[in-house]
Amino acid sequence: MNKYDGLARIIIQNVGGKANISSVTHCVTRLRFKLKDESKAQTEILKDTDGIVNILKAGGQYQVVIGQHVADVYDAVISVGHLENLAEIQSDGPAEKQNAFNAFVGIVTGVFTPFLGVLSACGIIKGILALCSATGWLNPAGGTYNFLMAIGDSAFLFMPVILGFTAAKKFKLPELEGIALGLILTYPELKFLAPAGALAKDALSLFNIPVLWPAAGYTSSVIPIICAVAFAAWFERLFKDHVPNACKIFAVPLITLIVTSCLTFWVIGPVSSLLSTILSKFFTTISAISPVLTGLLIGFFWQILVMFGLHWSLVPLAILNFTMLNAGQGPGDTILVAMFGTTFAQTGAVIGIMLKTKDQKLKSLCPPAIISGIAGVTEPAIYGVTLPKKAPFFRTCGIAAVAGAVLCALGVVGTGMAGMGVFGYPAYIGTAASAKYGLAEGSVSKMVIAIVVSLICVVVGMISELIFYKDGAPAKKQAVKADASSVNVDSPLSGKVVELTSVKDEAFASQTLGKGCAILPSVGVVKAPCDGTVSVLPDTKHAIGLTSAGGADILIHVGMNTVELGGKNFTAKVSEGQKVSKGDELLVFDIDAIKAAGYDITTPVIISNADNYANVDVLAEVGANVAAGDALIAASNM
Repeated sequence: MNKYDGLARIIIQNVGGKANISSVTHCVTRLRFKLKDESKAQTEILKDTDGIVNILKAGGQYQVVIGQHVADVYDAVISVGHLENLAEIQSDGPAEKQNAFNAFVGIVTGVFTPFLGVLSACGIIKGILALCSATGWLNPAGGTYNFLMAIGDSAFLFMPVILGFTAAKKFKLPELEGIALGLILTYPELKFLAPAGALAKDALSLFNIPVLWPAAGYTSSVIPIICAVAFAAWFERLFKDHVPNACKIFAVPLITLIVTSCLTFWVIGPVSSLLSTILSKFFTTISAISPVLTGLLIGFFWQILVMFGLHWSLVPLAILNFTMLNAGQGPGDTILVAMFGTTFAQTGAVIGIMLKTKDQKLKSLCPPAIISGIAGVTEPAIYGVTLPKKAPFFRTCGIAAVAGAVLCALGVVGTGMAGMGVFGYPAYIGTAASAKYGLAEGSVSKMVIAIVVSLICVVVGMISELIFYKDGAPAKKQAVKADASSVNVDSPLSGKVVELTSVKDEAFASQTLGKGCAILPSVGVVKAPCDGTVSVLPDTKHAIGLTSAGGADILIHVGMNTVELGGKNFTAKVSEGQKVSKGDELLVFDIDAIKAAGYDITTPVIISNADNYANVDVLAEVGANVAAGDALIAASNM
């Protein structure tokens, strides 16, 4: 719960309600609403609300001036009002530089987060049904079992449809188009028409181009729909503005769905099938060389393969091994043996995180993930708990790898298909066919080994997180209150000194955002006015905030409404959180280009926490020309 939730509700209600909001974004000091009808906004009520500095109307925007903690209020407004679809791309807060893996993890977990509760519920139902089937309480061929299985399995079977919706919200594609793409991938007739495997003359074709269909189809898959929606969102933004308004309502989704579906079937299908074939051949070869190495590799990579839907390439090998066992041509399966520890390692890790974390939201996700994990359904654990934290996910991969190697080294083999998690134990009971290879019919020796190893996985997974897991560091806040010492602020720019009250922006001119002056720059370079730390740097680079060593918050806002340029003509030389020395270059901007775009380049330089000082004085004479580094503002408690 955000401490600004109450303020967010007041803001939403008094701008005319959610239905009156066309879009919302923010800059470094204010929320910027585009309202359908500004007359519905209760401006006077908002002005009198604690936490709101002022209300401004400019450029077709209804601006709620908050101050430098506007990003937190913005997050609360989006969360409380469920305004994700109305939120414009944020222009505040620096984009965190991520490597490819972190970006991938962020996307996958982002699209799973909205329906983790449903996923956990369905996983629990499947686990209970597996127990009922194993104990004979329910007949798998009966109506009750199958009706309940429809409840439990539907979210997994039609996962691309759900992910199409959540991915569309993340990539800002209309949600119904995302759902439609998921429905296309799971359309049942295509699975029956498309022969899996290598291309053939009778292969299903699309516009006479053969389609290589994945062996398992696209039901229950994850990556294909995310890729499809990501492409669709990018592609639609390219062309939709060129479609006449008269036919845009149907022409845009028509073009998006046809182009995206075709490319998905032509590209993603072949890539998935090719990778599946390569993996199948690779593990067949490894298994022939060393069962222990097979256990190590499959145990480690199984969860990663599950995310891409590539684990299905190994299931046919397991089924083939069972077939050969029953035909007297092989001792049984080691493929599913090798991955058996994965669900238990995940479950143990989630138990450890639940016991250690102080994050109440994360803690609430753990119990259903544990229940599902015991039943062998690990998606809630992976996508809700371990994968977003990254390190716990890879620790469970390592534990599962060791478990797989140990099981294979001890000669554990599967004698038939069974359930998942604890319901997978019966797969290791000896059968008449396995007696030929030394595992007597009815023998539970291998099952006991599997039980012991799985329990060890749970314990090791739990202990590893109790030792190594750490909650993420809270967002860094530069909220140091100024002490009794004075602060001297040099001019960050070369140019003409302008009185702050004459600036053409009421929020600055009224000095509600802070005290200081403004500079009409002659050179497009902003330099550090004192030693300090960069505390604010929006993506648009049109403003920068510093916190001095003594705690003074200094805001330099280049131009009026230049946030609308979206970063064009601005270049940052520093990053948020970076320590800087007086005189260091902070920003470079193109004065001529900004003026040519119609923007006033008058730049306020203010101490935004001026209330912490008894005196804030402008040292330079209004109208005088100053050079970067000249004395400009002094604040003190003397």
